[in-house]
Amino acid sequence: MKKIILSLIAGIMLMPISMKADEGMWFLMFIERLNHRDMQKMGLQLTAEEIYSINNHSLKDAIVQFNGGCTAEIISKDGLVLTNHHCGYDAIAELSTAEKNLLKDGFWAENRKAEIKPSSLFVRFFVRMDDCTKRILAKVNASMTEAEREKAINQEIALIEKENNEGGKYTVSVRPFFQGNEFYYFVYQDYKDVRLVGTPPESLGKFGGDTDNWEWPRHTADFSMFRVYADANGNPADYSENNVPLKPKHYLPVSLSGVKENDFAMILGYPGRTNRWMPAGGIEQNVKFAYPAWVEGAKTGMDNMKKYMNQSDALNLVYASKYASTANYWKNRQGMIDALTKFGTAKSKAAQEAKFDKWANKPENKAKYGNVITNINKFYALTNEKSRHDNYLQQLFRTTAFGTVSRSLGRQLDLYLKADATKRSQMAPAIAEMATDMFKELHIPAEKDILAAQLNVYATKSVGYPIAPLVKKIGDENNNNFTNYVNAAFDLSIFTSVDRIKAFLQLPNEALLTNDPLYALSADMTAHFSNRSEEVIKAQNDYTTAFRLLVEGLRESKIGAIKYPDANSTLRLTYGKVRALPADKRNDATINNYTTLAGQVKKYKKGDQEFDLPTRVLEMQKNKDYGRYADKDGSLHVNFITDNDITGGNSGSPVLNGKGELIGLAFDGNIEAMAGDVIFDKNLQRTINVDIRYVLWVIENFSGAKHIVDEMTLVK
Repeated sequence: MKKIILSLIAGIMLMPISMKADEGMWFLMFIERLNHRDMQKMGLQLTAEEIYSINNHSLKDAIVQFNGGCTAEIISKDGLVLTNHHCGYDAIAELSTAEKNLLKDGFWAENRKAEIKPSSLFVRFFVRMDDCTKRILAKVNASMTEAEREKAINQEIALIEKENNEGGKYTVSVRPFFQGNEFYYFVYQDYKDVRLVGTPPESLGKFGGDTDNWEWPRHTADFSMFRVYADANGNPADYSENNVPLKPKHYLPVSLSGVKENDFAMILGYPGRTNRWMPAGGIEQNVKFAYPAWVEGAKTGMDNMKKYMNQSDALNLVYASKYASTANYWKNRQGMIDALTKFGTAKSKAAQEAKFDKWANKPENKAKYGNVITNINKFYALTNEKSRHDNYLQQLFRTTAFGTVSRSLGRQLDLYLKADATKRSQMAPAIAEMATDMFKELHIPAEKDILAAQLNVYATKSVGYPIAPLVKKIGDENNNNFTNYVNAAFDLSIFTSVDRIKAFLQLPNEALLTNDPLYALSADMTAHFSNRSEEVIKAQNDYTTAFRLLVEGLRESKIGAIKYPDANSTLRLTYGKVRALPADKRNDATINNYTTLAGQVKKYKKGDQEFDLPTRVLEMQKNKDYGRYADKDGSLHVNFITDNDITGGNSGSPVLNGKGELIGLAFDGNIEAMAGDVIFDKNLQRTINVDIRYVLWVIENFSGAKHIVDEMTLVK
C-alpha cells in the first residue's frame, strides 16, 4: 500500500497544476450566485433554474433521500428508483430466505405485480428550502448558556416547522450550518410505499467485498432498483394493492454516450457528515484515541459474526446487513487514521489555529474570541480517554443486540409493568411483534460470542477512563473472561427468546425484569455511557460556544476560507470532472479513469466469497457479448472515477453530464483520500462510480430484464 501511495504522489507531481478537484458541497438555492458561471466553463449546459426551482420541475425533483441514509434518483415516468446495492442491502436481505435468496441469486420483477414491498422503506423528496437565520438568532444572546441557547432555538424551530408543514402534508426540518451560525429550513415529502424491482446477484452487486472496499481500481455492479407507489392522486399512502406507480415531477434521462477524461460531472445527493472545520485537537483525538478503539471493536464484532455466517446461508442472511455496515466503517476509520497521520492534518490545523489565536487576541477581537482556542484544547485534553472508552462501548452496542436491550425491548417491558390493565392489553401485541422482529436479526450462539468478546476488549483496553461498574465487577471476578458469565446470563434471561417475552407479558413481574442479568448489564453500560461529570458538562458547554465562535471568526478573518457549510444530510450539489489517477498496473484500462468487464473477470476466483462471478458473466466476456452498451473502444466499461467532493450519504447519488443526463452512480471514495471528511485533498480526492452502461448491461443483457430498461428514456 505504501508503494502505491508513493507512486500516486509521484504521478500527481507530474500533472498540470490546473488539474485540481473542485471542493465544496453546495446549496442548490445559491447555485446561480456562487457556482453557475464556473460550472458553465467546465461544461454545464443547464440553467440554474433547471437545477433548482420551486415553481417549475427541475433536477432536484428527481433526487431522493433513500431510507434516511443514502441517495437515489428517479429514472422513469413510472417512479423507477435507482440506488446502490449496498443502500438497498437491508431491504433485499429482509426479503430473502434461505430457500429464495434474493441477495445471493439476484431478482428482477417480471411485472409490477411481482415487485416486493419490504416492511419499512421510504424515499424523501425535497420540495424547497429557505433561510431562517435572522429569525432564530434573534431569540438568543451571548449571555446564554448552551443549554439555554439550545432551548430557545428549539422552541423557534418547532414554530417554523409547524408553520411550513401544511397540516402534516410535509416533513419540515430546520438545520444549523456553519456550527450554528446560520439556520435553514427544508421542506420534504415522504413516500413509504417503496417496492423492490430488481437487484443483481451479490457476486456482482458486492464484487470485491471488503478487500476492494474504498479501493481503486474497482469492478462492481453496486446498484439496485425500486419503485415508488402513491395513491390514485399521486399522494403518499401506506402500502395498498390499489396504489399506483408515482408519476414524478421530473425523472433523469439516461445517457449511452459514456465518459472520457475531463468530461464535466455533477453529483446531487445527501452527504451525511463532514467535519472540515474540526479543530486540531479533535483530529488528534480521533487518530490516537477514538478511531483505534472503533477499529478494534468493529473487528471484534465482525470476526465473531463471520464464524457463524460461514456456517450456512440462513445464518449469513441473519448477519449480512450488520456485518456489511460494520465492515464498511471499520475500513473507513482505519483509512482515516492512516490518511490523517500521513498528511499531518492535525499539525496543519494547529498552525491555522495559531494564526487565528493571534488574530483573536488583538484588542478589538479579544473580548469575543480571545478564549476560543484555549477552551477548545481544554475540552479535548479532558475527553481524550473518554472518547477511547466510548468508542469501545459503542462498537459493543452496534454489534450485539443485547448491549442496548435495556433501552429497546427492556424499556417497553418497563413501561408495560407501569401500565394499567387496559393499556397493557393495547401494548402487548406491539411488544410481541417487536420481540419477533428482534429475533429475526440475531442468533443466540453468535450473540453470546459477540457479547463476551466485546466485553473482554472493553474491559481490558479502555484503561484511561473508568469502565461501567458491573462490567468491572464481573471482569475482576473472572479475570476478564466473560464467557461463563454471558452463558449463564443467557440461560437465565427473559430476553433470549420470543416465548420468554410472551410469558413475561402474561405474568409481568418487576423483580424479574430488574434482576434479569442481561437487562442489568445493559442498563449498567448504557447509563455509564451517558453519564458525564460536572467538569465534562462545563467543558462541553465552553467547547460548543468556542467551536461556533471559531467558525464565525475564521469566516470573519478570512483565515479559514470557509465558503460552504459542512455536510449534514441535506441536499447538496458537487461538480468536477472525470479525472484519471496515475497509471496503475492493476488496471487493464487504457487510461486509469475507468475499468472494464475484462478487468473484472481477471479478478475472478472460483468459489471465493468476494471474487466469484456467475458463469454467464465469464461466458459473455469471452464472447465480448456487450450488446449496445460497449464503449467506442470496444470494451464494456464497469466503473469510472471523477474528482467530485462527496462523503457517506452520497451513496447512490446520480452522476450527471452537462445536460443533466445520467452517466453513472456514485458509490465510494478512494482510500488514499480517506481524510476527505476532515480536509479536502485537491490532488487525490476521487469519487468511484458505476458506469450507467454497465448497469443497463447487467439488467438487459445479463439478467434478461429488458422490460425495465425499456421504461427509461435512453439518450445516445
